[in-house]
Amino acid sequence: MTGLPRYAAMSATAGTLPTDDDRWAYEVKFDGIRAIGYIDRTLRLVSRNDRDITPAWPEFADIAPAHPPFVVDGEIVTFLPDGRTSFEALQPRMHQRNPAAIRALTQSVPAAYLIFDLLHIGDRSLIDLPYAQRRELLERLDPHGPHWRVPPRLSGVGANVLAESARLGLEGIVCKRLDSPYQPGRRSPLWIKVKNTNDQEVIIVGWRPGAGRRAGGIGALLMAVNDESGHLRYIGNVGTGFTRATLADLQSRLAPLHRSTPTVQADVKDAIWVTPTLVGEVTFTEWTTDGRLRHPSWRGLRPDKSPDEVHRADH
Repeated sequence: MTGLPRYAAMSATAGTLPTDDDRWAYEVKFDGIRAIGYIDRTLRLVSRNDRDITPAWPEFADIAPAHPPFVVDGEIVTFLPDGRTSFEALQPRMHQRNPAAIRALTQSVPAAYLIFDLLHIGDRSLIDLPYAQRRELLERLDPHGPHWRVPPRLSGVGANVLAESARLGLEGIVCKRLDSPYQPGRRSPLWIKVKNTNDQEVIIVGWRPGAGRRAGGIGALLMAVNDESGHLRYIGNVGTGFTRATLADLQSRLAPLHRSTPTVQADVKDAIWVTPTLVGEVTFTEWTTDGRLRHPSWRGLRPDKSPDEVHRADH
């Protein structure tokens, strides 16, 4: 990357649909990995937690070179046959750095880069422009190719857009104020995510041994989030949603993190504690009155998130 400045991703707050539809635009909330793309003589992709993830996604390389160079924000996704995006299907690619394995995975798990914002072009930063103007410039630039494109904006009544997203089995929508600037590194109420499902990022603080077919391995993961004071708070166990391959991968990642003492207060007698380094994501039905997740199911690891970013999400 040459003279392009670095930008941290702007985040949406969880909330409810706006009532003044004429001041908002709507986009599908895609189920993938957020990435800022720097397109100059070559492409560089940077994750939300400031990691260079370019080597993992070689199918996007031909988006470069570009003149003038530009910076975009988008989501890396993989599509199911029915057109929905699948975070679970992305899991084999998120951690892979072996070039031969990556080349094979580009065939079995093809990915797309869905570009939804334009932050910079040439020698000009666009982040102070309103969303509507940035989006118009992005659509005029029209970056598209075999593995990257600009997804459509959705118009109309927000409640109808959300209902249609639920009918199609989508995760939800993101509501963006037409006059909103791009606020790098901020979680802003000018962008609101409204979901059809409940999900929660979690920090793995330990695991419980399995029984039966899982004997000798992981039976359930122990989960925590950061509370308002920055301390870890136990929010329960997750024991469903795993494949055999997922459990084997988790076992290998958690083994070197083993520790003899817990980092949370939890009444779990057979726990094997680990240093709270790995972040994952689960779906669940609701929060219980004592702050636990009801019926959580594992979705996958989030290497694009750091433990200090994980707090209870309000849906």
